[in-house]
Amino acid sequence: MRHTAFLVALLAAVPAAAQTIVESDRVDAVSVTLYRDPGRGEGAADPSWPGGYALITETRTISLPAGRSVIRFEGVSEGMLPESAIVTGLPKRVNEKNRDARLLSPAGLVDAYLKRRVTIRRTDRATGKVMVGEAVIQAGPGGGVVLTTADGVEALGCSGLPESLSYPGVPEDLSAKPTLSVVTDSVAPATATVQLSYLAQGFDWAANYVAQVDDDGKTLSLFAWMTIANGGSQGFADARTQAVAGAPNRESGKAPPKGPEPELHLRCWPMDITSTHPRWGIAAPPEPVPAPMTVVDSMSAQDIVVTGSLRRRSSAEMATPVTVMMAEQEELGDLKLYRIPEPVTVAAMSRKQVAMIDRKKVRFVRIYAGEFEEFDYDRDDDAPESIPAALALRAENREANGLGLPLPAGGVAVFEQAGGTPLLVGESNLADRAIGEEVEFGAGASPDVRYQIVARPFSERRKPFRVRVTNARATPEQFELAIPYKIASASDKLIDRKGRKVWRVSVPANGEATLDFALKLETPRDD
Repeated sequence: MRHTAFLVALLAAVPAAAQTIVESDRVDAVSVTLYRDPGRGEGAADPSWPGGYALITETRTISLPAGRSVIRFEGVSEGMLPESAIVTGLPKRVNEKNRDARLLSPAGLVDAYLKRRVTIRRTDRATGKVMVGEAVIQAGPGGGVVLTTADGVEALGCSGLPESLSYPGVPEDLSAKPTLSVVTDSVAPATATVQLSYLAQGFDWAANYVAQVDDDGKTLSLFAWMTIANGGSQGFADARTQAVAGAPNRESGKAPPKGPEPELHLRCWPMDITSTHPRWGIAAPPEPVPAPMTVVDSMSAQDIVVTGSLRRRSSAEMATPVTVMMAEQEELGDLKLYRIPEPVTVAAMSRKQVAMIDRKKVRFVRIYAGEFEEFDYDRDDDAPESIPAALALRAENREANGLGLPLPAGGVAVFEQAGGTPLLVGESNLADRAIGEEVEFGAGASPDVRYQIVARPFSERRKPFRVRVTNARATPEQFELAIPYKIASASDKLIDRKGRKVWRVSVPANGEATLDFALKLETPRDD
């Protein structure tokens, strides 16, 4: 009995079997669902690190040994939110999750070896002799690397000699690709098809519209690209891709999005004598310019998903798109889902454009508009000069007018024909517009339709003004002036539009129109 008890105690003291590392670097299928940056409004996506996010869903096949193992999912997005990761399809539940965020890179190696010994090699230019010594990395990688050597404290790359660092090995927490590790158990060896889903930052999408006015001047063709942005260093090949329009509820308070790891930059005082630079201060070298995001070209004999190249496409080229495959709109609760019907590649550090809207003969009206706030009303000198009115192409988002579909927010480029060639006349932003809402495409300012506001002598209760509008065009034009204040009187009828009083008038061809109105002033109260 004593021997049995001793044997049991001895077995209990033996540590459990070591965990087996299972590498998973092959993705069988992937889905990417993009959500817009909630704080971006109507502007464009940040080209360096987009502020939206994406739901990534991957299917992988892995071979599990018996017992406890660590599964390393290589190639996940570097903007992954590890707390959102869900793994299904394993024989047993996940015991632990770890996001291996530190990537293998020159900057990553320097950071991993802070306060540790490395080997430094320097080559004499004259003799070619290689000098090898030890150094301790004291600071880096941001802004430079500081070393302690046998000669003292110095900066890497500043000796004037070709030099390099070598390391004893690669730290375990450095990965060649962004990696998620999970710990699980299996009773027996098994092959499992698992699904990994997670949210990742560093994505965004927007609509880019091209509005081309037809020859009749009353209708236009509206085309829209769905522009997808991936700011991370990890791409997703042949992904089922879709984008969500609207603002899903997402709790704030998360850590701010983090972009890619910084590159290693070495900075030194110029290796010169002081007479080379007579001035006391020497300008610091400029900050490195981040690599621009490229446009991915994905064209085949069967379909044309993207038109573009490594250069930036001009607005004129965007005005004549080739349309073969279109993103399909679906309902997603109160949101809208735009699904690309065929798999596409969401490449790393890239933008991709896919056709999503194509409408012909959209009826619109030209509106020339002015803003009351643009003038200095208290000036006592001569009347201010007239200024050009802003031109907008206004349409109703209804099927009877050639639209009748949800319009996601994005930028709009407006073209008009000149000698058979479409020319850019204005660019603006468009907010989300539902079916039935009014849609306006800004088309710049008009030198032909101008307006002027002149202040008149005022009293304690009234402040009068006169508005004069001139039209140098050969056709009558609609003009609107919004007045966001209380009106005491007006010489013409004012309408209510978006919570403000608006003067709307048809200005005759080569003619003018005037409005006299007075603002109601608050009278001081006697206390």
